[in-house]
Amino acid sequence: MLILFYMTSAVALFATVMMITRLNTVHSLLYLILSLLAVGVIFFLLGAHFAAVLEVIIYAGAIMVLFIFVIMLLNLGQKTLTQERLWLEPGIWIGPSLLALILFAETTFIIAQADSAETGQIINAKQVGMALFGPYLLAVELASLLLLAGLVGAYHFGKPIIMSARSKVNS
Repeated sequence: MLILFYMTSAVALFATVMMITRLNTVHSLLYLILSLLAVGVIFFLLGAHFAAVLEVIIYAGAIMVLFIFVIMLLNLGQKTLTQERLWLEPGIWIGPSLLALILFAETTFIIAQADSAETGQIINAKQVGMALFGPYLLAVELASLLLLAGLVGAYHFGKPIIMSARSKVNS
């Protein structure tokens, strides 16, 4: 498991550096998703299964959907059609695909190694609430701060579109 931890950490670090250094928004988004998934695997390897699920559902799910909507709203017009065709070239997808393949192989190995003693438990809403505001309080608070930052960032990216739409309506 220690080797898996180091491999996942390397994937998370590499994906994060690539996310920061890419100029294209879509490329950065792909690397950010991989970085978030890698951090989720790290949480799982450390035994924080609930934090791993929160990481995947909230960050890799909800925030990424929000960013994708903003990118879709920003890409209006004929000029972006050629840009979108360039995004579909295979050279762009090699890096994220390799990192995703490593994460997939690690996750498959972890699932194959896991014992089935912890599966099949029924958890009610009270137990989820107790876990959220008990041992995982810090993870939930950090998730809420990052969700707020994502919301503010999405509004910042979408504000010029809202302003131009309002000016068209008023004229």
